[in-house]
Amino acid sequence: METYFDPLPLLGEERTLFGGKWADRLWLNVPGPFYGAGTDDCGTGRIHAPESVLYEGEHFTEYVYRQPRTAQELGQLVDAAEAEVFRAYACDGDDHWTPETVREWWRDRARVKEYLTARRSAWEADDAQSGQGTAAAADDYAAYIDGELAAHLRVCLFWLHERRSPTAADRLPQL
Repeated sequence: METYFDPLPLLGEERTLFGGKWADRLWLNVPGPFYGAGTDDCGTGRIHAPESVLYEGEHFTEYVYRQPRTAQELGQLVDAAEAEVFRAYACDGDDHWTPETVREWWRDRARVKEYLTARRSAWEADDAQSGQGTAAAADDYAAYIDGELAAHLRVCLFWLHERRSPTAADRLPQL
């Protein structure tokens, strides 16, 4: 049984780096505690957290496409938040996501995949200059949606409802 990685107790004073507002979050953020909300367009997020952060294709603002699952990934996301000049990453997503809104996001996942496909040429052009692998990360996000994200979101749903990680005896909710 997969467990829920609750990163917030590990943050400590680093929590002050996360000043983003829920109302400003980018719709491309995957459900979970972290999200980008009106970040800068300096292109630093992927430098620090390449397996968690992706750039929106039009303005290159940053968003979280994969929630951290280990202390190392959390540290990378903290580094990305620290480098972001507007302090517009946030860590209070679990206070805002509900089982209903997670399911709504999941039902609309085709929109995310269409967006990723449509913006590919912009990321390829950026990759030619920056070498950050943004186009490959967009492919990774699409594969994540098609693969293990459903299982991760079911654990997230359990967490949102129970505020604890599931055990082997628990039944996970359906998406």
